[in-house]
Amino acid sequence: MNGYAVVIPTLARATLADCLAALAAAHGPRPDEIVLVDDRPAPDADPAALEHALSVLGDLRERTVVLSSGGRGPAAARNTGLRAVTSPWTAFLDDDVQVGPHWCDQLVQDLAETAPDTGAVQGVIAVPLPGERRPTDWERGTAGLAGARWITADMAYRTDVLKQVRGFDERFPRAYREDADLALRVLDAGWRIQRGRRTTRHPVRPASRWVSLRQQRGNADDALMRRLHGPAWWSKAVAPRGRIRRHAAITAAGAAALALAAAGRPRAAALAGLGWAAGTAEFAWARIAPGPRTRHEVTTMLVTSVLIPPAATWHRLSGVWRHRGARPWQEVAA
Repeated sequence: MNGYAVVIPTLARATLADCLAALAAAHGPRPDEIVLVDDRPAPDADPAALEHALSVLGDLRERTVVLSSGGRGPAAARNTGLRAVTSPWTAFLDDDVQVGPHWCDQLVQDLAETAPDTGAVQGVIAVPLPGERRPTDWERGTAGLAGARWITADMAYRTDVLKQVRGFDERFPRAYREDADLALRVLDAGWRIQRGRRTTRHPVRPASRWVSLRQQRGNADDALMRRLHGPAWWSKAVAPRGRIRRHAAITAAGAAALALAAAGRPRAAALAGLGWAAGTAEFAWARIAPGPRTRHEVTTMLVTSVLIPPAATWHRLSGVWRHRGARPWQEVAA
């Protein structure tokens, strides 16, 4: 059987209506059930905010249930949806994607072509970028989703496999690393994950100029990944290693410059300050060079490049402390 459910966690963003409209318009066998999980905190979870989005579903509305997960993050929201699923396959979508016009047909074909030991099938993510100019730092970051492994923007799992590995780890509070953690546990349990042919569009949503600074919170999740999957988790997850070591070195140089200056050692402080300035300049240029280099973009990159190294270092250290007692997932599973 290749019946499937669709689970969509949402914060009732404006993109949800486009997501559901694309799903309703897609050709092919319809999902057995759609589980929309409202992950807004209870005081903010006004049901009226979902009425317009639900209205675009047409006859799929009668197959749709709306659940609340209380604002605990996308991992917890997906687990809430999973508990309501009765279909043999569970397809996860994010509320800011738009499935292709033949997505339902292609999904069923992807599932039909799986081997018995295939536990999941990943969709193909397309990120449209502006053609008239170079993409911004935020746009380039979003475009990286097109090559990412196992992202739940469009990911279908056997429902029984999800339950076997106990679903998503709710210690991941953001839409970051929770999908890689799940995939690694599925792979370690002996299942295969393959790439399908269905395509889903992931537009670049608007973001504030401080979005890159807020993203540094993900360094705490990287600390949890290390505890769960070991120091080589980067290679296991086929994930870029990132710049945390450079960020830590830049932060240490800046802190040393301030401490040495306060201690009355100006020459040593100047050398440390030079190291901080050189590291910060290299980081800023690496972000500015490939972009559009408008005044707004350059100013944003300069300011955030000063702030990101200490923010990243702080979040990494806080994650190491917060998750110091986390055991490797194999020990917990055993």
